[in-house]
Amino acid sequence: MGPPKLFELYGELRAYVGWEEGDADRLASLKPILEPSFDAIIDDFYEEVARHPKAVRVITGGDDQIARLKQTLRGWLSDLFSGPYDEQFVERRFHVGQRHVEIQLDQVYANVAMSRIRGRLLVALAEHAPESTSRRDAAIRSLNRILDLDSAIIDVAYQREFAAREQRQQRMATLGRVSGGIAHELRNPLNAVKTSVYYLLNAPDASPEKKKEHLERIDRQVEISDNVITALSRFARLPVPTLRTVDLCDLVEQALDANPLPDNIKLQTDRPENIPFVSGDQEQLVIVLGNLIRNACEAMPDGGNLTVSCQEIAPEAEGEVGRFALSVSDTGSGIEPDVLPQIMEPLFSTKTRGLGLGLALAQAILKRHNGDLSVASQPGEGTTFTMTLNIDEDSA
Repeated sequence: MGPPKLFELYGELRAYVGWEEGDADRLASLKPILEPSFDAIIDDFYEEVARHPKAVRVITGGDDQIARLKQTLRGWLSDLFSGPYDEQFVERRFHVGQRHVEIQLDQVYANVAMSRIRGRLLVALAEHAPESTSRRDAAIRSLNRILDLDSAIIDVAYQREFAAREQRQQRMATLGRVSGGIAHELRNPLNAVKTSVYYLLNAPDASPEKKKEHLERIDRQVEISDNVITALSRFARLPVPTLRTVDLCDLVEQALDANPLPDNIKLQTDRPENIPFVSGDQEQLVIVLGNLIRNACEAMPDGGNLTVSCQEIAPEAEGEVGRFALSVSDTGSGIEPDVLPQIMEPLFSTKTRGLGLGLALAQAILKRHNGDLSVASQPGEGTTFTMTLNIDEDSA
């Protein structure tokens, strides 16, 4: 979050706490009243820190560091009453929170530290408060508002660091899953290549037939490895779709030609007479439909029925683009309910082989088409994947 965005947030928070035009003037008038108490407040603060091992553990530089920290706290207190409460002021407060994060001070101690300072400032204010009750109450409100705003900005620093840490952990976890998936997918074909190469190098009287068998085996394993790399590259560098008018009937035929069904699987189609054209990138949509067809076939190793059905979806509101749904259903074993929410996540797979990128890739492609991919499954009965696309307005 850059300084302008941070200051924009600060403006929203000021409105939320009820910051008034006179708050800055009141705080400035309080500074000469409260400044003589700063040393006592600072000494009390670090005396209390010393009594809490989880708080004092972040102070690793001994008395010299404490002396520097006291000076920093004095500057912070002076700044609190001086302003101006502009973008630079907010950025300085944010850096205070960042520093707390860097030294690994638990957020709970940052919160209670602010509470302690607030309490001591209010005590000092009560001792030297303006005689007028209304002026005193207004001064207390202004003090509480600026301290609440500081607490909020420090919290933002903690939240940002927490989010960044979560992202780093997720990236490392993803890297681990990717590495494991690649290792699993490539190790088997590489082992097969290695054993064939060893045979060809060391077999003393290998027949031409045996040599041909091992060379063909090497060729197959290289193709398997290449497919793994292609899948990863395709997922990582998915191009922006070039949207054109797509004939769904042609799309289905092309996907089926590229992914022929096994002999033990029967194809059924269920579609209306007049299927509208959709808007899409035909090459990318063939990838999506091909993935769904292959998954359906793999879910029916002993054979079954694969059904491709089409259905128009009426617009929810007047003026919206119509949509069309294309579903691929199988009569396989289905997907367990606890697994179903995860199956479109990258690198998640229920198969003993496979990187788990097919459905994630399909979903990513459809999202770029302003479409969607959904799934319904019943264990023991089968699974239906439905891709939804916008109807091409120019052809409607």
